[in-house]
Amino acid sequence: MGHHIVELRQYRLYPGTRETLIALFDRELVESQEATGMQVIAQFRDVDRPDVFTWLRGFPSMTARATSLAAFYDGPVWARHRDAANVTMISSDDVRLLRPVRSGTDIVVGDRPAAGVPRRARGLVVVTVYALAASAAQGFAEHFERLAVPLLTAHGGAPIAMLETEPSINSFPRLPVREEEHAFVRMARFDDVAAHDRHVTELAADAGWAKDAYPSLARGFTASPEVLRLEPTSRSRIL
Repeated sequence: MGHHIVELRQYRLYPGTRETLIALFDRELVESQEATGMQVIAQFRDVDRPDVFTWLRGFPSMTARATSLAAFYDGPVWARHRDAANVTMISSDDVRLLRPVRSGTDIVVGDRPAAGVPRRARGLVVVTVYALAASAAQGFAEHFERLAVPLLTAHGGAPIAMLETEPSINSFPRLPVREEEHAFVRMARFDDVAAHDRHVTELAADAGWAKDAYPSLARGFTASPEVLRLEPTSRSRIL
């Protein structure tokens, strides 16, 4: 299934409830969502924010998204488990609606073990969200690929996916998304937090990045980049 549309969802949770939500999600809310035609791409623990659960799901189109979400949220599985899920959440409306910047920049997924099959997820996925002015959004991906990707790759941070805001009107308004915003999203994989820390240090010391590439890119930013350091759960398809 191609992910022409991707939701990046960040849930802020009540302290101490993240493991409860992950267990419920991985046991009850993966296959049940996929049965409606969407794909649960990945579920994560945020390394730096212990009360945040981040996940990604994909759809073949905006029309399919509306159909699948209606089928799931009006269906029996969500009706059975929504109270247990919602009681863990302070907020669930930090959602970006995204699409691949071009062919070949989509998220590539692997296999997922069955529920209850032990598997220790490995590695760290780093998602960097660049908030952009409307005037900078057009052509930013090409600018980023030309200036930034060679330097990021040289220091061990080759992107595994590059996405940008999907400009369509929210096709399922019962679930809010961050509308009228522009973002470019880079995903990269590292062995662990220490490997990412080395990447950041090396990049900052590279004059080509610090004095040329980053300042050029930053002229289009409306805020400092948001860096999410994420550990996949055992049932995530990004490992």
